[in-house]
Amino acid sequence: MPRVDVELSIAAPVDEAWAAVVDVRSYPDCMDNVESVELVDQADDRHRTTAWSVRLKGSVLRWTEEEVIDPDARRFDFRQVAGDLGEFTGHWAVVPGSAGGSTVSLHVDFDIGIPLLAEMLDGVAADALRENAAQMLTALDRRLAAAGARPRHGAVR
Repeated sequence: MPRVDVELSIAAPVDEAWAAVVDVRSYPDCMDNVESVELVDQADDRHRTTAWSVRLKGSVLRWTEEEVIDPDARRFDFRQVAGDLGEFTGHWAVVPGSAGGSTVSLHVDFDIGIPLLAEMLDGVAADALRENAAQMLTALDRRLAAAGARPRHGAVR
């Protein structure tokens, strides 16, 4: 199964970065490629279900995911429960970075759900998801920099 890993060092303190990452419903306000994120259900502070609509290379990808939020580890795991891909799982994480900043990462494992075309399409899909993830992290960095009037800190890797 293809995996996409993207991370970005930012100047925002780890608690500010975590608050921005976990606030997925605000993503459409600062990320051009995210059309909508709606809260479907929230069982408690650590478990929620969200519905996403994201533009990806001229198409709109839709899915509903279950999320498990671990504020102590500053990580939340997600798993598609319905949607356009055969499988879509991963996690967001925030760890302390250099000079009081943070490193934000997004890791995604996916299966496009079309076995006969997987060999041909997995690389294309991975590149598109990696580009999309990098855009999302850069948008979070811009949002945090604007909120705190901090300089932008890093480059997406």
